Amino acid sequence: MFYDAITDFIFVEDLPQKADIIFIPGSFCPELARHAAHLYQEAYAPYVLPSGKYSIKKDRAEQLKSSGIQDAGIRIWPENLPDTAVHEIAENAALYATESDFLCAILAAEGVQKQAILREPEATFTWENAIYSRRVTDQAGLTIRRAILCCKAFHARRCLMYYQQQFPDTEFLVCPVVVNEISRESWHRTRRGIDTVLGEVERCGGQFHEILADAAGISCKEWS
Repeated sequence: MFYDAITDFIFVEDLPQKADIIFIPGSFCPELARHAAHLYQEAYAPYVLPSGKYSIKKDRAEQLKSSGIQDAGIRIWPENLPDTAVHEIAENAALYATESDFLCAILAAEGVQKQAILREPEATFTWENAIYSRRVTDQAGLTIRRAILCCKAFHARRCLMYYQQQFPDTEFLVCPVVVNEISRESWHRTRRGIDTVLGEVERCGGQFHEILADAAGISCKEWS
């Protein structure tokens, strides 16, 4: 079908392999941190780096609400997770100052050791997630030869493009999570899926105008 090219472009997915770090772009979706914690527990990487302050396009309350976080405790976290951890995080989700604070809490609840969690609390959109994550790894003196990227499935291509730009010598493996029921098989069947995925296609083109212009030393005024 005609949408196969869009599907293959947006929904990037790799099998996990041993890596130096697991990156989590900013989000109030706990599924991302849970998946990253699972990969950490399986010894795929010794560090996890969640990034994010909160979305520059939404205030924190709106972003939490759109993520469904207040009513997500029983539905998202598994039954074998201690009730105290589930309830503490679910009841206090709206109190976390940043996405990275929230993601760190999920990682800790899932058993990721404190010394393995790096933190980036300033990024307000995906491009900054990549830029500021690079600063964190540089400050920590880490050489990232291979990295795992845990992101939303429909966000995979844009995350990969941004992180690759900031880590040009790194091999990336995208290990995404399906959220909001938007997957490579189903995205074209709902209005929400269509709007979300085609919005990602537009952002992959539109947002890279400025990035590529800056890299090439071209003034953005020259595009007009």
